[in-house]
Amino acid sequence: MTETVLLLGLLFFAVAALYSSVGHAGASGYIAAMALLGLAPEQIRPTALALNLLVGGIGLLRFHRAGHVRWRNVLPFVLASAPAAFLAAGVSLPERAFSVLLGAVLLVAAAAVFRGAGDAAASDARAAGRRVPWAPGLAAGAAIGTLSGLTGTGGAIFLTPLLLFMHWMPTREASGASVAFVWINSLTALAGLLRAGGTLPEALPLWLGVVAAGALLGTQLGLGWLPVSGLRRALGVVLLVAAGKLLLT
Repeated sequence: MTETVLLLGLLFFAVAALYSSVGHAGASGYIAAMALLGLAPEQIRPTALALNLLVGGIGLLRFHRAGHVRWRNVLPFVLASAPAAFLAAGVSLPERAFSVLLGAVLLVAAAAVFRGAGDAAASDARAAGRRVPWAPGLAAGAAIGTLSGLTGTGGAIFLTPLLLFMHWMPTREASGASVAFVWINSLTALAGLLRAGGTLPEALPLWLGVVAAGALLGTQLGLGWLPVSGLRRALGVVLLVAAGKLLLT
């Protein structure tokens, strides 16, 4: 067991705990850590998505049991995103320009999330019980699924801010919808990547155990230990991490 494997394990635990608290699975954080420590490029995206599947599965189970997953509101996004993520996973783009653009978008989203954190309780009260309209939900799902496949992420870093900005869901329900979305997207994107020749590292079983522990801690924070204002600030931190990964790696 090498020093790099152990260091990545520690980073993965921290990422899983932080991201799962807001209904995400951590792919952008895993990718940043692996790129920083020099993991083989062909293994980075498949590994991130495999970790996403486990963390997202734990989050989905726990948020669903707590009543924060309304499948009617998840369905429009998933129907369009799953095939888009599968097809986009095998596409290569000019990485630098694409990463800078997405990083800038996430910085703006993070600033807006931090700014609205103080009004989170009132905003949640206004959004409670709303239904996601089908046409905008399908369009957003297709766009986010494409970004998910291209970047090797589950897509929640794009979906959660959208749900909050559009006042389609309160904070914890947005987390529940996002974790359902990210699990299905990660599954289809991983299938597309493996079909295109991606490989998985030997250390994956160890890292799966580590992120499972992180997910159990993070989901507990998201479901009860943090107030909704704290959850929105945690989301802002997640968006900043994701933006930093895109802009600096």
